[in-house]
Amino acid sequence: MASVESHQDEQPLEYVSRYGGREFRYHLCYVPDHKKATIRVHVHPNGMVQVDAPESAQLPEIKSAVQRRARWILKHLDDIEERHRDVRPRQWVSGESMLYLGRRYVLKVINDPNQQKVTCKLLGGQLRVQGNNVSPERTQKVVSQWYRDKARDVFERRLKLMVDTLPWTQTLPPWRIMEMQTQWGSCSPEGAVLLNPHLVKAPTRAIDYVILHELCHLVEHNHSQRFYNLLDRFMPEWRTIKEALDGKAEILLSETALPEFR
Repeated sequence: MASVESHQDEQPLEYVSRYGGREFRYHLCYVPDHKKATIRVHVHPNGMVQVDAPESAQLPEIKSAVQRRARWILKHLDDIEERHRDVRPRQWVSGESMLYLGRRYVLKVINDPNQQKVTCKLLGGQLRVQGNNVSPERTQKVVSQWYRDKARDVFERRLKLMVDTLPWTQTLPPWRIMEMQTQWGSCSPEGAVLLNPHLVKAPTRAIDYVILHELCHLVEHNHSQRFYNLLDRFMPEWRTIKEALDGKAEILLSETALPEFR
């Protein structure tokens, strides 16, 4: 399964692996040891292969683990390439589909000579951009800002609700939005949370999963078994939500014209 996995800030090392006459590159990130820590392989939706390994793992051991997963990795890289064949660049014109909180809305661009400022509003089933001399470039700019504004409002509201349900959080942690190509979110060792504004296109339950994922890092700073136990305790269905979210990452993380999130 392709994965967008949040992780702590590491400096990745790049290696090449070969299998069946093919080769692929992967980024190696060392994470703090845990008694049940294992070598984990992630294939991101943009085709980047990431390997998380305990700090105590030796390089030959890591390379061997990657080689054992090589067939699995190449299959998912092929799947990503196949999905990208249907990707169409967005034109930023009326009729295109826009996603917000898991629902599809139709982009409606209205040139209004009496309105100098270009505005973006959600009205019924439309995301309506209106103003004087509205070009595709101006449409893209105002829509992107609309998403960022909505993301701040939605994320803050969901963060507050999630903080109230967790025993280890009494106050809202420092947080901000930041566009990322391969992550829905991240949590620094100091406890600062970053959330990708594109996530606001996904259903609310998916947003809650990413927020919970990052808040669990306040307790467990790596992807150890204890970390996953916390996810299981507070969102038993998180694996299903994550699979659906990661499966639509190409749509949500990029400015492409594709079918709606299901």
